[in-house]
Amino acid sequence: MNPVAEKLGVLGMPEPLADLARRKWDAVVVGAGHNGLTAAAYLARAGQKVLVLERREQIGGACTLERPFSDEGYVVSPCAYVVGLLDDLVIDELDLRRRGLRFFTADPNLWVPFEDGSSFGQFLDDRRTQANLDQLGISEADQKGYWAYEHLFDQVRIKLRKGDRDTWVGDSPSRDEIESILDHDQEMIDLVFKDSIAEVLDRYIGDERLRTALYGQGVIGTWGGPFEPGTASIKLMHYQGDLEGQGPVWGYVEGGMGMVSFAIADAAIESGALIACGIEVSEILPGEGVVCEDGTTINARNVICNADPKRMLGMLDESDLDSGFRERLEAWKVRSPVVKFNAALEQFPQWTAAAGDGSPAQATIDVCGTMEEAQAAFERCAAGEPAVAFAEIYIQTGYDPTVAPEGRHLMSVFGQYAPYDIKGSDWDSRRDDVAAQFIDLISRFAPGFGNLVTDHEVLGPPDIESRIGLTGGNIFQGEVTPDQMWEGRLSARTPLPGLYMSGAATHPAGSVIALNGRNAAQAVLADTGVAIGAGAD
Repeated sequence: MNPVAEKLGVLGMPEPLADLARRKWDAVVVGAGHNGLTAAAYLARAGQKVLVLERREQIGGACTLERPFSDEGYVVSPCAYVVGLLDDLVIDELDLRRRGLRFFTADPNLWVPFEDGSSFGQFLDDRRTQANLDQLGISEADQKGYWAYEHLFDQVRIKLRKGDRDTWVGDSPSRDEIESILDHDQEMIDLVFKDSIAEVLDRYIGDERLRTALYGQGVIGTWGGPFEPGTASIKLMHYQGDLEGQGPVWGYVEGGMGMVSFAIADAAIESGALIACGIEVSEILPGEGVVCEDGTTINARNVICNADPKRMLGMLDESDLDSGFRERLEAWKVRSPVVKFNAALEQFPQWTAAAGDGSPAQATIDVCGTMEEAQAAFERCAAGEPAVAFAEIYIQTGYDPTVAPEGRHLMSVFGQYAPYDIKGSDWDSRRDDVAAQFIDLISRFAPGFGNLVTDHEVLGPPDIESRIGLTGGNIFQGEVTPDQMWEGRLSARTPLPGLYMSGAATHPAGSVIALNGRNAAQAVLADTGVAIGAGAD
């Protein structure tokens, strides 16, 4: 375990702020989320003098570790939960495995129980998935449709990530370039830019169980139901990883997701970057530096902002902004329907659909009703009412017992739908009700689940905003529907000389990817005439 991980990312100050302010920095990074840390690591490796400023006492942003329960033996990843999009380029270049980063690949990668006691599983071995389809009695036509559906997404992934260029590295390609990369195949183009997840499923699959099992990947973190245009691209975004060369699969990080940020921070520190916690930036002076909340000015040639676009806008003097950039930041959509339910469990849940064999239920578990139920829940949410109808469940201790006391278990649930503002009420008044909605939904598939919960926390959008600093509680720093992806996503370069962006609102996407930070460092170094590999060990 590296020194940052040993402290769970609580790093304090490397030296007094006054001493840091006396130095001339090449770059100041605002915010120590995993992308900001990545940018700092690459810049420091290239010989830049880099300072990272973090308003919280702990680094990692949404990808960190906390001890929220009375029993401190539970170590919780409060927001980020599994890894799948963290790019091998960053893992290898920053030597993250040497810094303690290890994965357990979930198998099956998706497991969905049904109320009749049957279940659907996407296993790493296609033969096991096929056997599951046979066991469910899925028709030959729908079986062919299922494999064609998965093949479609995989082919788009391969074209976009494995062709002449990896479209996630560097600046986004234009729409014309993407269409060319996709060989002008209209179905693939529509998948990227237009289709709802329901439309794509309708084309391939008629079986209601499969449709129920699969639609969730198109609504994760999305302000919309499965029938909303563009939701197919949500699944595509989450399908473009290649975890340890295994393709678009998901895994658990040993010790919890914060270990990703802690390993990256270790790389940055080893290369000479300094990380200062408990320092809030109040003003960004592009090309000059930043002003801290206490009035201290830190001078730097370049500022890399890892905060979300709304927070960045609040740190800029509007007189320095051209109207187009200001309007784009003001119009940036950050609506979120996501509520997190983290729970300490006295024992592993007993799933009706996994009686006698709990191993499938150690995967990514989706519990939900039909697409129509999800759409209705979203509409209730949009009207200001929490309606938890979809829950993606992760039981870290199924693979990694180190994050809970011996014999106990830890569950993290990513749920939808719940609004930022609750009509006629507030989150403090409704928090227990929302927790009960989670327990009731899970209990439909794991009877008696509520009796296993010894402690829990509920994080609605306002809680995610106040704790992590993500405006609107949006875990992706902005919606990831097609209008805010590719050319629509923000660039590492801003119109303001000396100001760059590295957060999840930038290309390629939201999630724990780290390429956003690498892309920002690449832009800074290119603009100063230094190659990204310069100075690397």
